[in-house]
Parts: sequence; C-alpha cells; structure tokens
Amino acid sequence: MENDRWPAPPADATRLIATAHALRRKPIGELTVEDMRLLIGQNEGLPHLLPPALEVLRLDPTAEGHTYEGDLLYAVLTRSPEIWSTSPELGRELRLIVSDLSDLAPHLEREVERFLAL
Repeated sequence: MENDRWPAPPADATRLIATAHALRRKPIGELTVEDMRLLIGQNEGLPHLLPPALEVLRLDPTAEGHTYEGDLLYAVLTRSPEIWSTSPELGRELRLIVSDLSDLAPHLEREVERFLAL
C-alpha cells in the first residue's frame, strides 16, 4: 500500500492485527467496505484508503462493513483532524457528502457535527 513491507505478524498477534497485516497485502481495488473500515479505523494507509472510501460514501453514505449501518462513515469521520488539514481536498469532499445527511443514528450525527465544526 505504501511501499512499506511489514514483516509477518507475530504468532501471538490478535485477530485484528493479523487481519490488518493480511489486508495490507491486498490490492486497494479489491478491498471491501469492511476491509477499508478496519484499516481506516487503525489509521493504516489513510492517504491511499480515504479516496476510495469517499467514493463509496458518495454513492452510499451509510455503507456498512460487518459492524453496523454507517460504520465506514464513522471510521472516516473519526480520524484525527490532522488528516483533513494535510489533505484539504479530501476534507472538502467529505463535507459535501455529510452536509446534507439526515436521519442518522445519534452517534453518527454527533461525529458529523464534530467534523463540520473543524
């Protein structure tokens, strides 16, 4: 993903760590919504993963992986504000996506409000 080869995960790695290691070897175009949600939630490969995640969210803002409706949006919204200042075009795109959303779950509404206040 970032031309940064990770060694194999340790034998006692958690399922999350082992999965993240495996997903970093998968071509970005083959990542599922769940794959992107997991990696973005771990702050892995954000410069490479946020653009395709925003493409998904543009078509379906409440796209979901394996957790709940809107889990990809939650993962994207809850990244550190620094990512949006280093990639302002991505921040503008996310603002367009979330600015007209309504009827969101309360936790998503809070994150949308927090993001829009940045």
